[in-house]
Amino acid sequence: MGKIIAIANQKGGVGKTTTSVNLAASLGVLEKKVLLIDADPQANASSGLGIDVESVEIGTYQILEHSHTPKEAIIKCSAPNVDVIPSHIDLVAIEIELVDKENREYMLKKALKSVKDEYDYIIIDCAPSLGLLTLNALTAADSVIIPIQCEYFALEGLGKLLNTIKSIQKIHNPDLDIEGLLLTMFDSRLRLSNQVVEEVQKHFNDMVFDTIIQRNVKLSEAPSFGESIINYDATSKGATNYLHLAQEVIKKNSK
Repeated sequence: MGKIIAIANQKGGVGKTTTSVNLAASLGVLEKKVLLIDADPQANASSGLGIDVESVEIGTYQILEHSHTPKEAIIKCSAPNVDVIPSHIDLVAIEIELVDKENREYMLKKALKSVKDEYDYIIIDCAPSLGLLTLNALTAADSVIIPIQCEYFALEGLGKLLNTIKSIQKIHNPDLDIEGLLLTMFDSRLRLSNQVVEEVQKHFNDMVFDTIIQRNVKLSEAPSFGESIINYDATSKGATNYLHLAQEVIKKNSK
């Protein structure tokens, strides 16, 4: 039975897509079978793995409206052991189209039932909002990873996200766990980065991953080549960080 992990934070630019793509690729390298679902209309996770977004005919939009099955939407990508359900700008319309549908929060959960058993992990890259798309992802997920940027406004909005998770646990998905808080874009030379790490670890203790994703030029370059950091530069600091994160996730789920 596959574990569904949503990568969510309503703040933009905190490393959600970078984490989704590179965690999926790292789990794949560690011989886990992974499905990456791009649930963001910007489709950066899709293009970041070399998929031509303009040519996508079946993707997250179609599986949410149940006109196609997940199996019909799956695309093979360059990362070993990783399949992708791509996104397209059309996904913007889904929030409006689902708004008057019955059980609209359960559309993704229902769609994924047919493929859940075929993967070790299903990773969902969420949009930077707390709208219906993210609600569908969190209702379908077994757990959520929350990336937190090591910057001044790091904790701003985190309370709102945690409240949203609580209400989803109460109403739609009582089994939803927090897989962990992931500190991203860490720069050891900056006092502020170190302060944010201390603050988050002090407040959230065991909820914080041991792995910290450091600021790394190669991580920024890799998507423009349509590759994960593992394919682009396996010796980089970014690749090492994400492999450690993948090992931490595997260890946590083998207990």
